[in-house]
Amino acid sequence: MEFSNPFDDPEGQFYILQNAQQRFSLWPQQCALPQGWQVVAEPQPQAECRAWLAGQWQNLTPAHFAR
Repeated sequence: MEFSNPFDDPEGQFYILQNAQQRFSLWPQQCALPQGWQVVAEPQPQAECRAWLAGQWQNLTPAHFAR
C-alpha cells in the first residue's frame, strides 16, 4: 500500500528530532528537516522510533509548565 502522506507510512524510515522546548518529533527521511530541530536518531523504522521514545520520554509535562 502506498501512502500519500509520508508521516503516515508505517514502513517508512524516520528521524527522531528534538527542539529547544524538549519536544520530540518523528520526521520522514525523505522530507527536508525543519529549522530549529536537532537530529536525535538517524532514520529507522517507525516501530523502532516509537520504542526509543517510550524508553526516553518519561515526562509528559510541557517544559514551560515544568519550570
